[in-house]
Amino acid sequence: MKVEILNKSQEKIWDEFVESHELGTLQQTSRWGHFQAKIPTRGKYWILALMDKEKIIGGTMLIYHGMANKASWLYCARGPLLDYNAKDFSEKMKIILERIKKIAKTENSVFVRIDPPLAEKDYQKWPRLNGFYTSHLGFQPEDTLMLDLTKSETEILAQMKPKGRYNIRLAEKHGVTIRESDPKDSKQFAKDITEYHKILHETTMRDKFYGHRKNVYTDMIRTLFPQTKLHLAEYQGHIIAGLIATYHKDIATYYYGASSDQFRNVMAPYLLQWQVAREAKSQGFKFYDFMGIAPTDDKNHPWAGVTEFKRKFGGIEMSYLPAKEYPFQKLLYLVYRFYKFIRK
Repeated sequence: MKVEILNKSQEKIWDEFVESHELGTLQQTSRWGHFQAKIPTRGKYWILALMDKEKIIGGTMLIYHGMANKASWLYCARGPLLDYNAKDFSEKMKIILERIKKIAKTENSVFVRIDPPLAEKDYQKWPRLNGFYTSHLGFQPEDTLMLDLTKSETEILAQMKPKGRYNIRLAEKHGVTIRESDPKDSKQFAKDITEYHKILHETTMRDKFYGHRKNVYTDMIRTLFPQTKLHLAEYQGHIIAGLIATYHKDIATYYYGASSDQFRNVMAPYLLQWQVAREAKSQGFKFYDFMGIAPTDDKNHPWAGVTEFKRKFGGIEMSYLPAKEYPFQKLLYLVYRFYKFIRK
């Protein structure tokens, strides 16, 4: 076995591998790498393919993240893609890590983060990962809520909390409308993304979290469309809520959302979520992932407010194991961890 860094002409075979792997997500595809490369603080990616002769048997998309003083860290978003129950897992992971270490040396990387989507119920502890530290600083949520779209619409509505169903009907009664923004219509899309970013700023100020520059959302949708779409809720000619959803395999995911401080009484976000979930169901997706909720026993969690909103839709709560980080420069890594801790 050996690790090869794939070039542009080989990305198609990598994407086919991601599609076939049970843990494969959009974040491991080459298109995700293309999107990440457009973000100035990231800018580059590598596809590390673990080869057995001429066949890909594992690997990861690896993203560069810039830090201060020309340092960096590396990220295997929802990877590496391996069989974590296999007897030879440790051997394969070691081979991949050795190749990452070479990149880390060139890029002055402090650590690498991995966070494969391993469900907590299936993996009571991380399998055989020497030298890694558990981290709760990851980008991917450890707890989430999933709507089962294989059920009928009547059944999905029935399992919602009464207030959730009521707010959907209320938005319909007020005449809120939902539409998808088409990035191929450049002029209209530019207006839509500007309005979305404007209400996103309102949302970040209100709910005290960080957003990205407008170009990040623009590039995300244009690069990943139709696997990423912008959905908007309008009322009396105004865009008052929006969400960016991703679509991969059998899961539609609510990735980013925003709602205006205006017309909050018409409950547009409820109808928006419901219509996007319904559309995903009609296209054959089996699950709608609300992309992150606060743990049940943590009422002071930063996501407590948005979690109350999401739980009104019912669904199945599930947990993933936390991220793991392997330091290449231990002292700087400890400084980084301390800095992140005091910023919480």
